[in-house]
Amino acid sequence: MKMAAGEWEKLADLARSMSEESGFRDTVVAAVRSAPQLVGGCDEAGVSIVHAGGRVTTEASTGDWVEQADALQVELQDGPCVQSIHESETVRTADLREEPRWPRWSPSAADRLGFRSMLCVQLFTSGHTFGCLNMYSDTVDGFDHDDVQAGLALAAHVAVALRGADLVDNLESALASRDVIGQAKGRLVERFGLRSEQAFDVLVRFSQDRNVKLRAVAEEVALKGFDSLRDDTSS
Repeated sequence: MKMAAGEWEKLADLARSMSEESGFRDTVVAAVRSAPQLVGGCDEAGVSIVHAGGRVTTEASTGDWVEQADALQVELQDGPCVQSIHESETVRTADLREEPRWPRWSPSAADRLGFRSMLCVQLFTSGHTFGCLNMYSDTVDGFDHDDVQAGLALAAHVAVALRGADLVDNLESALASRDVIGQAKGRLVERFGLRSEQAFDVLVRFSQDRNVKLRAVAEEVALKGFDSLRDDTSS
């Protein structure tokens, strides 16, 4: 179904609203809620995110059936979402009951969960892939060519918004780490009369010796003091 002028306006509104979301998770939720409104054949939707090490999770969905369908794809390593992620392509299927590409997943999606067709679109920006937008239809051949184009347009807006949200989250995390490391250094400087760089070296050494992240060591020192590190080391 071709997008009408009003639907393109909705897409523009979505792009603006996602730019105002407070973080990665909120952006994903906004995308999922918008898919059934903007893509003609879409009845339900979910967003699958690829994490470090290749782990895939459904970060948001419109319902439990979607989460079950997505989780089953990950468990079986079989299905349109898995194919879209691994082969970097848009995947559309007209009838899951007649679909030969995913023999283990398709029957469950159709007969147990009630989905009949599906459209998966990758979420990516230049040099960065987040995962894919999974759109489910309750009817056979639920997505036509225009729906695919609408899905691609939506996914492009979502991916750009996710990239921005990801950068903001990373920056906030970096600033938080810097603050807690500064607090820990301050306690060491006050307790032992060290210079700032010496205090930092102490934190780094304990981080390496205990094989834990520097921020975790700094948080412990900031909250409990340096003696907590020595107690853990001696126990």
